[in-house]
Amino acid sequence: MNDAATRYLGPTGLDPIMNRIANMLPKLGISVAGSRLLAVRGRKSGEWRTTMVNLLSTADGTRYLVAPRGHTQWVRNLRVAGSGELRLGRKVETFTATELSDTDKIPVLRAYLERWGWEVGRFFDGITKNSTDAELTAIAPGFPVFALS
Repeated sequence: MNDAATRYLGPTGLDPIMNRIANMLPKLGISVAGSRLLAVRGRKSGEWRTTMVNLLSTADGTRYLVAPRGHTQWVRNLRVAGSGELRLGRKVETFTATELSDTDKIPVLRAYLERWGWEVGRFFDGITKNSTDAELTAIAPGFPVFALS
């Protein structure tokens, strides 16, 4: 496994095909459990780059993006751009992103696993919504989290 600061799990097996299908749904205006098409300007090219993400909304109204595969290209692009778009069909919502510190990620990671553990649990190496705070703290560096405003 990669160092937590560079942790990235690329698509394997049928993932590339499933990703293409999943990316088409938000383009068609179909949200599956809160999914959106994330659009971020490329940090080198300046071109729009898109990928499907699971948007986590908490009870207090704060919204988050969690990177279950680690330090992906969209994470690197968002760090540089600082903003992006969430798209669903023709609806486009711009946002500004603030990356959370590792300690601030703990409740967000737990809520994310509560909501989408069935889909993304395989990327968390046995960590679940019921894991201890210490276990979540240990993996936090490998899972970037952004608060949206």
